Amino acid sequence: MDCGRSIVEKELTMNKGRTLLFGALMGAFTGLIAAMLLNRRAEKNEKDTALTAGEGLKLGVLVFGLLRAIASLGDEK
Repeated sequence: MDCGRSIVEKELTMNKGRTLLFGALMGAFTGLIAAMLLNRRAEKNEKDTALTAGEGLKLGVLVFGLLRAIASLGDEK
């Protein structure tokens, strides 16, 4: 019985690791795309790549909303 439990625990640990790795890769990819878009906008407007306070606040609210949506994916209602 203990062998079966340890196999399940190992599987859960492997699944958590895969999920974290996938999330980290997706976050890095998304950040890279965002940086490329900011650079493109700066080149188009011939300005620096700095965000204004208002743009930063909008981006923060959007990211927070996205994280809440991801956290609620498994919820059943």
